[in-house]
Amino acid sequence: MFNKHDITRDQFQLFGAQARCGYDWWWHSFTGRNEKTGEERAFFIEYFLCNPAYGTDKPIFGQLPENKKNEIPPSYLMVKAGAWGKDAIQLHRFFGWKKIKVRTKAPYKIIADDCKATEGRLQGRIRISKAQAMSHPEWMCDAGSMAWDLKLDKQISYNVGYGASLPMRLLQAFEMFWHVEGMKTAYTGTVIFNGERYTVSPENCYGYADKNWGKDFTSPWIWISSCNLTSEITGDKLKNSVFDIGGGRPKIGPVTLPGKLLSAFWYEGQSFEFNFSKFWTNTRTIFDCHETDTQIVWHIEQTNWHDKMITNLTCEKEDMIFVNYEAPNGTKLHNRLWNGGNGRGTVQLFRDDELIDRIHVENAGCEYGEYN
Repeated sequence: MFNKHDITRDQFQLFGAQARCGYDWWWHSFTGRNEKTGEERAFFIEYFLCNPAYGTDKPIFGQLPENKKNEIPPSYLMVKAGAWGKDAIQLHRFFGWKKIKVRTKAPYKIIADDCKATEGRLQGRIRISKAQAMSHPEWMCDAGSMAWDLKLDKQISYNVGYGASLPMRLLQAFEMFWHVEGMKTAYTGTVIFNGERYTVSPENCYGYADKNWGKDFTSPWIWISSCNLTSEITGDKLKNSVFDIGGGRPKIGPVTLPGKLLSAFWYEGQSFEFNFSKFWTNTRTIFDCHETDTQIVWHIEQTNWHDKMITNLTCEKEDMIFVNYEAPNGTKLHNRLWNGGNGRGTVQLFRDDELIDRIHVENAGCEYGEYN
């Protein structure tokens, strides 16, 4: 069963070779409601660490022309925050390694000025003016402001198994690792976004929290997750359910594994998992992700010996952003990495060829992007 919490997989991972060419990030997404208008808004917050071996008192930006020319890799803590939907934006705030404190053992802790992250709490603020955003393209962000103070309760996890086990982490075998300590996470607190105050509540935050680390990013890059689920057969809200899909083209050392996705669906206490690394389950995957003029579209079919999961999802491009990262070696290959928090669609679950449920999906976090 995949619902096994393990905060040691959430701890700091940038040691050995990954200290010189590696990233380590903690991602959070959730929905809040405007205190004045009641408007629903989806938000994201991320704490992204890169290349501690080159750290100084100031952040080092890999996209600066002189650093590109001299092959100087990036090194910093990047605090990323923003919102999806109308006027979607992403904001970045950077710190040099000598300005941050990181607990290297579980439970993890990151502190840089008033930006803090732990297993149970997120605090921070970012303010970027239009002039700053325009004059600093190396920041890779928009203009705006966001502040947050949130408590987290990570209720359901997705432990991917041996692929992120301690031996594999020590070997640093994968190019990109993944652990989902909070596939379903209850958030409580407030967000102030561009001057508007939003309340975040456990009963309707549709929260998520995961972690990625490694040496580079996969392409294609695919992610879908939601816990705002309703049975189309009974009409009931599925309050003890959540699913998560991620991957694309994992790489183990020099070996590339095309067309591989990791997926898990916790369905009212039953587990459905499609994990290629558990070879004995005979997991097979077919997927088609593409752009139309107005939408990003995901179609994913996965089977194992007994179960089948068919996922169809769309997200409006006008609600999404091109989420920006530079790789630890200083390259920026993903320039059309679509990222959203308002995906919707259906998931069909089968066991031994019998339809278990057809599930309506809302408020899905979703990503798709690839480069040649």
